[in-house]
Formats: sequence, structure tokens, C-alpha cells
Amino acid sequence: MEMTGAEMVLECLAREGVEAIFGLPGGANLPLYDTLPRYYPKLRHYLVRHEQGAAHAADAYARVTGRPGVCFATSGPGATNLVTGIANAWMDSVPLVAITGCVIRPLIGRDGFQEADITGITIPITKHNYLVRDVNEIPRVMREAFYIASTGRPGPVLIDIPRDVQQERGEFYWPERVELRGYRPRLYPDPAEVEKAARLIYESERPLILAGHGVIISQAYYELRELAEKANVPVITTLLGISGFPPDHPLYLGMPGMHGMHWNNLAISEADLLIGIGMRFDDRVTGRLKDFAPRAKIVHIEVDPAEVGKNVRPAAALVGDARICLQQLNRLVQHK
Repeated sequence: MEMTGAEMVLECLAREGVEAIFGLPGGANLPLYDTLPRYYPKLRHYLVRHEQGAAHAADAYARVTGRPGVCFATSGPGATNLVTGIANAWMDSVPLVAITGCVIRPLIGRDGFQEADITGITIPITKHNYLVRDVNEIPRVMREAFYIASTGRPGPVLIDIPRDVQQERGEFYWPERVELRGYRPRLYPDPAEVEKAARLIYESERPLILAGHGVIISQAYYELRELAEKANVPVITTLLGISGFPPDHPLYLGMPGMHGMHWNNLAISEADLLIGIGMRFDDRVTGRLKDFAPRAKIVHIEVDPAEVGKNVRPAAALVGDARICLQQLNRLVQHK
């Protein structure tokens, strides 16, 4: 089926189940906006007054729905205005797909009007980004972008599309599967590490669970509660993990760290085992690392292997999806 590049982008968004787009039109992304009315009401566009608002709105949409948020911006200043919102999504592991317009292909790298190397600018704050030079690559790139943004540790992906690519016609082909040799998120933990963690829980006298955003991302609410009740372990949560455990549960203590309650920091100091789930032991929680949890061995459950051992050294590391890790751990944990 022959389509323009702009039609391909919107067709891909519709096939990905996108319902809301937040953005602001400009010269380099006008082909997208010219095509949008044909996809209404399947795709609803929310006009913002500044591109930063589009990125933050897409971020908020993703947090509430669990699906990737989508934002549009034009080239140059429009694209760079997205950066703060993209960085926010990166830090908080929020799935987001940002689609920006770019100068036409012959002007790339020639300092054309409103040209900015947005793919280079966003390398440190995206899971991946693309500069699309071939209209026939759009369906594959869009499919990959949503897959990358929403799997493993979620995060933002940026797609930069030159205006002439948006206007060019090509053959639309929707890839049914995504195959990325260099990207294979690990979901299942090492069984030996699961056994080690279960043994540490059994041997501990003052265990404590520190639950983070990863519990919510993987929807491990039931599994977290099962572990806490089965092993009789109190639970504290990070700021982003607050809704991961019932606030009225007798085992819930609240939030630790700089902005938390004093007794939770005391609980960390007195614990002989700290079970961190879907969190990165950042400085707002730990304070001075050398003084953090001085008596505790640490079990770290985390989908991103880059976070394991970065700030604290775990006695057991369960690298995988939080829900799957907890399911396997709960099979081995004994009632206390």
C-alpha cells in the first residue's frame, strides 16, 4: 500500500493503539498535521502552547495509562524544547515516543534554518533514537521505537523525520514482529540468585523491603504483598513506588530518605537485610552511601543490569522483571 511518510507515521500510531498525541505544529512537521484530520477521532491531538508541555503531558499520560506517551515537535527550537520532558521520562523510566520534524535531507549538517542535531543532543537521555532518511523505513522504525520504549526498563525514544521524507511516497509494510539482535531485555532471574535471596530472607532477623517504581511498572502489586505477608517483612517505598503497596496495610511504614519519615531511615539503619525491588538506590534515599544500611546485606531485584552494583553491592542480585522475580522468590520463601 502506497502512502506518504506522514501517513505512515500516523498509520503506525493507530496500529500501536495510540489514542492521544500532544504537540505543536511548525514548518518541519506540517505534513504530519496536514494528515492528522484523516485519523480523527482514532488519533486525538492535544495542542499545547510550548513543546515542553507536550513532553510533560506525554510523560504524564504514560504514567497514568502504562502505555507509551507520544509527543510531536518541529525542528530546531521545537525539538530542543522537548529535552527537559524527555530527560524526566528517562530518569523515571517512563515509556515515551517523541517524533520531531527535521530540515530536508539535502540541508542536514549544513546549518539549515532551525536545524539542530536533536538525535545527538538526546543520546544521553533516550533508550534509542532515529534519524529517518528513507520513507520506506518509517514502519520498521516506528515499530521498533514503541517496542524499545515499553520493554525492559521503559524509557523515551526519539524519531527525527526530515520534512521531505514526510512528504515522499513509499510502500507501507507493517512488521508483525520486532527482532533486535542487540536488544534483548532480561525478564527471568538466575535461579541460583533466587535461591540465595530466599536463604537470606530465611536467615534474617530484621528484614526490610524497599519497593520502588519497578513494582508499579511490572504490576507486581500482588507479588510484593505476598512476599511481605509470607515472610512478615515491613515495607517502605520510594516516592515513585508509593502506590505499589497498600498504605493502610499493617506492614507499611511509609517513605524513607531525605523527604521521608525519620523512623523509616532508622529502620534501614537497623535492618540486617534490605530487599530493594525496582529501585536504584539514589542519593535521595541513601544519603551518604558509606553510612547507608550499615548492618544490612542487600538483595537487589532490578530489570536493568546497569543499576545492579552501581551504588550498593548486593549479596544477591535478581536481574529481571520485578513481577517474575517476585513470583519465583515467593515459591521458595517460607512463612515466618
